[in-house]
Parts: sequence; C-alpha cells; structure tokens
Amino acid sequence: METNAVRLYAFGYTDWKTYLWTAVFIVCNMLLPQLAHLIPQGGIIFAPLSFVILAGSYKFGWKAGLLAAVLSPVVNHLVFGMPEWAMAQVMVVKLSVLALLAGWAALRFQKANLLLLAAVVMASFLLGAVGEVVLTGKMAGSVADLTIGWPGLLLQVFGTYALLHYLARK
Repeated sequence: METNAVRLYAFGYTDWKTYLWTAVFIVCNMLLPQLAHLIPQGGIIFAPLSFVILAGSYKFGWKAGLLAAVLSPVVNHLVFGMPEWAMAQVMVVKLSVLALLAGWAALRFQKANLLLLAAVVMASFLLGAVGEVVLTGKMAGSVADLTIGWPGLLLQVFGTYALLHYLARK
C-alpha cells in the first residue's frame, strides 16, 4: 500500500508558504484538541497535535512542521491554558522530533507508505520518550502515550496515509 503520486514539498524559511501552512497547522492544532477533549482523556488517546504535525511535515516539509511543532503547544497554552506549561515543553520536544523525522523521511524517500509512516511514528515515539525523561525525569507520560494513546499512534499512521492518498488523487 503505497502512495507514490503524492506531491511532497519542502518549503524554506524565506518562502511565504512555510508561514501560511504553519498558520494552518496551528489553527488545526487549536481546534482538534478542543474536539478531542470532549471525550475523557481524548487528548492522550487521539494525540491530535501529533497527527497534524506528522501529516503537515510529511506533505509540506520539516521547516513548516517544526515551526508548528514549537508554536502549537505554546499557543494552546496561552489561549486555552492547556496543556500546562511543563507539559507544553515536553510536547514541543516530542512534536519537534516528529516534525524533523517526518520531513526527513518525506525528503529522503519521496513516497508515503504505511511501513514508512509507522517507522517515523515509532522512532519519534522512542526519541520523544527519551526527551521526556531528560526534561521531567519520569517516563510515565510516554508510558501513557503508549498504553492509553495507541489509538492516536494508529491515527497518525493510517490517518496520514489516508490524507496523503486522498491528496494524491486531487
């Protein structure tokens, strides 16, 4: 199951499209968590920010994804008070790792398939867990991300694949 026809971009920091897509990702990352939080523990279960960062970084490059990864938790914290500041910092690290890996994989392989997306998600999860331990001294959040948040990990892989496949057909 492969999507080779999807057009992948890697906009630079001097390209206005980088900032346009970053703004779109931030808006999505403000709206989707509000929907996810209608379900108890919905943010942990579905990881909506991670889905947007993965899909966006893969499609539009690591630079737009990295900007959104850094700004989304901060903007959400400032506007909604969620996540709390300590968690926002952890999320910045985890989402930044995801943005960098997704952008690199898209640039390196120039295709999207389920195995590649799963590898990006799992590598990001593992590196993000290390980052969380360094920042907090605890592994509990990453354990919860895996035990409670496995639907979100699946959503990242299958949802991104479906979105990229849909965009390839347009």
